[in-house]
Amino acid sequence: MSLITTETRGVFVIAVTPFREDMSIDVESIDRVTDFYYEKGADGLTVLGMMGEAPKLTQSEALAVARQSIRRSNGKPVVVGVSAPGLAAIGELTKAVMDEGAAGVMVAPPSTLKTDEQILGYYQTVVATIGADVPVVLQDFPLVTHVQISTGTLGAIVEALPSIVMLKHEDWPGLQKISDLRKAEAAGRRRISILCGNGGVFLPEEMKRGADGAMTGFAFPEMMADIVRLSNAGEHERAMDLFEAYLPLVRYEQQPSIGLAVRKHVLAKRGAIASATQRRPGTGLSPAAIAEVEDMIARQARKLEQVK
Repeated sequence: MSLITTETRGVFVIAVTPFREDMSIDVESIDRVTDFYYEKGADGLTVLGMMGEAPKLTQSEALAVARQSIRRSNGKPVVVGVSAPGLAAIGELTKAVMDEGAAGVMVAPPSTLKTDEQILGYYQTVVATIGADVPVVLQDFPLVTHVQISTGTLGAIVEALPSIVMLKHEDWPGLQKISDLRKAEAAGRRRISILCGNGGVFLPEEMKRGADGAMTGFAFPEMMADIVRLSNAGEHERAMDLFEAYLPLVRYEQQPSIGLAVRKHVLAKRGAIASATQRRPGTGLSPAAIAEVEDMIARQARKLEQVK
């Protein structure tokens, strides 16, 4: 299994964790959805992310999901989310998944961090806990973590901790942050890979600003793969035309309370998982919402015929 680096590019899909209707982990669907993501153009996966319902798993379940995903990926890079309230849990899970062949781990800052010094100090402690040989993805998602990390603080972290090789960029608005980071690199700062989240809702613009790809989930991962491919080829107009065909469903999936339910419903409809079940707390879609999603999928298919 190759490790992620500062040069890592492409699409790392945030994988859902499939559950059976009795809330147990659907091990058969882990294999099925892993294959689905790669068949649709993913370069790698990120498991146990926030949209992978990681906080609803026990530590042993988390390791089992990561182990199966890594093995099914057959050498393709898998990043594992290891964020936890305590450093002991982060250290334990990190060692276990790296021993299994993970490509790196992703760590989000806890909501208790309030100052730039605390944020830098936290990541210094994380690296000291897991070891400087483990590649780390810093998840910058202030809408959920409530931790605001300035461009300057990100720069200080990058300079101080070489094992932090990737930024999962999910600030909103955050396009200027990408530009500022790339400008600093042009002036001599160490490069860092930037993969973007937020369900891909800003992916065409993020690619033009200098992002290396996407690290997020969407029920049509081929959209992200195509946008990244076209953007890298300089075909930004074609990328935007394609993106706009998917935009209604991308937008609908951004609803905080039902976004994962939408994603799982569509993945189940596409045969990637057997059931759209979420672990509690988590609810399914209402009949009205299902009808809206089905209508968007049908319209999306018609629009794709026009732009391809």
